[in-house]
Amino acid sequence: MKLELYYYEQCPFCRIVLEKIKSLGLQDSIEFKNTMESPQFRTDHLNITGRTTVPCLYVDGEPMFESSDIANWL
Repeated sequence: MKLELYYYEQCPFCRIVLEKIKSLGLQDSIEFKNTMESPQFRTDHLNITGRTTVPCLYVDGEPMFESSDIANWL
């Protein structure tokens, strides 16, 4: 299963997801894509979803929005 998280650190909702990932020890299982550090990540995310909303966890290419949904899924 391929997991990619589009996020940026200043976002409070992203921080919820990042803390959940850390508490579960999943850091090595997820590819992190900081949209503030790489404009290309933001563009890729926009092209796929039509949105720039973060956090967004892609599970095998399928986007999942909402920090609570992502945290519960993890």
